[in-house]
Amino acid sequence: MDKTVEDSQQATRIFGLDLMRAAAIAMVLCSHILWIYNPNDGFIRQLFALFGFLGVEFFFVLSGFLIGKILYKIFIKEDFTIKSALGFLKRRWFRTLPNYYLVLFINIIITTSLGYATPKLGLYFIFLQNGFSKMPTFFPESWSLSVEEWAYIILPISLLLLSLLFKPKNKNRFFLIINLLLISLFILFKYVYQSKTQTTTLDEWNSSVKAVMIYRLDAIFMGVLCAWISINYQKYWHKFKFHSAFIGVLIMLFMYFGMGLLRILPETYPFVWNVIYLPLTSLSIAFFMPFFSQLETSICLLKKPIEFISKISYSIYLFHYSVILQLIMLFVDRPTTSLIQFHMITAFYLSVLILVSYVCYRFYEKPLMDLRNKN
Repeated sequence: MDKTVEDSQQATRIFGLDLMRAAAIAMVLCSHILWIYNPNDGFIRQLFALFGFLGVEFFFVLSGFLIGKILYKIFIKEDFTIKSALGFLKRRWFRTLPNYYLVLFINIIITTSLGYATPKLGLYFIFLQNGFSKMPTFFPESWSLSVEEWAYIILPISLLLLSLLFKPKNKNRFFLIINLLLISLFILFKYVYQSKTQTTTLDEWNSSVKAVMIYRLDAIFMGVLCAWISINYQKYWHKFKFHSAFIGVLIMLFMYFGMGLLRILPETYPFVWNVIYLPLTSLSIAFFMPFFSQLETSICLLKKPIEFISKISYSIYLFHYSVILQLIMLFVDRPTTSLIQFHMITAFYLSVLILVSYVCYRFYEKPLMDLRNKN
């Protein structure tokens, strides 16, 4: 998930971006507590599943927005060399890899001790478990981390190699062009997939398009495009933040209600789903960025908990499903009718999750970030 808020908000946090991050992780959790309640109501199940999808998509665009601002400033203000690119990557990896590998090893221990297989395990260490095709069922939420990690690599390396090749005079415009080319390239990969696919179902789309790294990197770069616009068109970024958010709402209403009413389904309109749907999702979220990136609050009772959840959200994402929820599934019998029992299990799950995530953040994640900042 997006894991870059501390970098851009070390001194002054932006409440709106913390709110986006907290809302995104809350949506992801909503989709996975379906196991506890197992609702028969089709609308509730579909709504919570949509929350899970949108939560990750919000993380992608937000992550691109934050790393885009960081990398843009490095690229513009100094000669962009191998040292610059490696410096950027070092800070990213210092921020993202320790938590990931910790939880990966915990998952390996749990899975093997229970006698289950860990297919393609080596690929998880280099974030290629879902690089070009659907991933195994082991540690399934890690699919989004592959997208983010490879975006962190591809953007600075592309800027470095192409700037060495073309020696741009206008680095601002060059940054924009490279980013637009990357967006176009990864949308093109979806078109190639579509041209080779005979039929599409929602399950197939979920596993073979939505969760495959090579088809998803444009979502991160859409956030980078937002960062470029926010820096170069600050006046309009501020002036039209409400108009922009309204457009985002209209696009989402069409995608999540209009398309259903019009029966624009994967089986009947595979091109729309395989090629257009995901970039349109990223675009709709991008329209919300001017509003959230400038949203502040002075209400301490609202600000503090949102900031707290934002800080520990990376740990929440890593621990919430494959570790904590899976263990609950294994050792706790799901109730059949008692609503009180449903709520009690949910409260227990969320309490344990927040406690574990906080301990990980406080005693492992934050000390490593502090160590990085001293170097």
